[in-house]
Amino acid sequence: QVQLVESGGGLVQAGGSLRLSCAASGRTFSRYTMGWFRQALGKEREFVAGISGSAGSTFYADSVKGRFTTSRDNAKNTVYLQMNSLKPEDTAVYYCAAARILRSDPGYDYWGQGTQVTVSS
Repeated sequence: QVQLVESGGGLVQAGGSLRLSCAASGRTFSRYTMGWFRQALGKEREFVAGISGSAGSTFYADSVKGRFTTSRDNAKNTVYLQMNSLKPEDTAVYYCAAARILRSDPGYDYWGQGTQVTVSS
């Protein structure tokens, strides 16, 4: 069982930056691929970024490539999402998730409660 808690969301102006953190419980954190998803009001949840357990591989949705960076610190059981050049269309609830395999679909095994990111124009 993995419990995930996101933090770092908030209100930012367009062009600004935020860094989300996701703290995980458990001693097997490094075995999990960690993903970031977001869900805007009235829309389906969508994949944003992912990172393999060893941090050797990262992958991103086209909409955030070049602006968002995900990283992890396995010693701290924490994964991060650095978001730069934010746009109003990035406004959503952001979720971190853990999966036993490398994947970018929503079939992750564990989910956090989400953190709101609002980008004003």
